Amino acid sequence: MKALAASRRSRYAPAVLVLLALILTGALYAVLAPRPAEATPTGTAQDIKQGEALFQANCSTCHGLDAEGTDLAPSLIGVGAASVDFQMATGRMPMANNSPQAEAKAPQFNGEQISQVAAYVASLGPGPAIPTADQVDPAAGDSANGMALFRTNCAMCHNAVGAGGALSEGKYAPSLYESTPTEIYEAMLTGPQSMPVFNEANISPEGKQDIIAFLMEQRETSVGGITFGSLGPVAEGLWVWVIGIGGLIGLAVWIGAKSS
Repeated sequence: MKALAASRRSRYAPAVLVLLALILTGALYAVLAPRPAEATPTGTAQDIKQGEALFQANCSTCHGLDAEGTDLAPSLIGVGAASVDFQMATGRMPMANNSPQAEAKAPQFNGEQISQVAAYVASLGPGPAIPTADQVDPAAGDSANGMALFRTNCAMCHNAVGAGGALSEGKYAPSLYESTPTEIYEAMLTGPQSMPVFNEANISPEGKQDIIAFLMEQRETSVGGITFGSLGPVAEGLWVWVIGIGGLIGLAVWIGAKSS
C-alpha cells in the first residue's frame, strides 16, 4: 500500500496516465472507426484494360484522361458502374450536343463495350453497382406499395403513371414507358440530370423493386377506356371543352337554325 501511494505521488504519474489514455483511445479508434470504402472491380482485369482504352478514345475529351473531370464534364471517380451503364445504355453519353440535358438516343456502344467502360470507371472508386436481374424483377415487387412510393417521390416530375413532364430551364422529366427495369433502378441509384439520388436511406431496394412493378403495370392496356396520353386532368379537361362544350355550342346553333 505504501508503494502504491508513493507511485501516485510520483511526478511521472500524470505523464504515464496520459500516455496510457492515448494508447487506449488509439486502440479503440482503430477498432471502431469506419473504414473507407474501396473500389470493387465489376469485371476482369482484361475488361478494365479494354474499358480504359475505350474511355480514353471516346470519353476523355470531356471527362479527362483519368476521368478526373474537366471544365466540360464532371469527374467520374466514385460514380460507380450503375451510372456508366445507365448513361451509355440509354445513349445519353456520349452527348450529341451541348443542350440543357442529355437526351436519350440509340446507344453508340454494344453491351460488351458498355460493361467494359463501366468496369473501368468502377475500378477508380467505390460507387453504386449495376443491379442484378433479381433486384429489378417486376414479378417480385408489390405494385400497390410501388404506386404509393412513386406518387410520393416521383410523380411531381414524371407524372402519376410515368408519362413524363416539363421542368424549368428547358429540362424535362422523361417518359418511363420505354425504360427497362434496370434503367429505372439505376436512375434511382445514381440520380441522373435533375433527378435526386434515392439511396437505401430514402427508398430501400425492395421499395425500388415495388416502383418498377408499378411502372410495368402502367404499360398494360387501360381498363378505364381511353388514356388521353395519361397526362391527367389537363388532357381530360381539354377533351371536355372540345367535345362537351363544343357539342353544346353546336346543338345550340342547330336549334337556332331550326327555329329560324
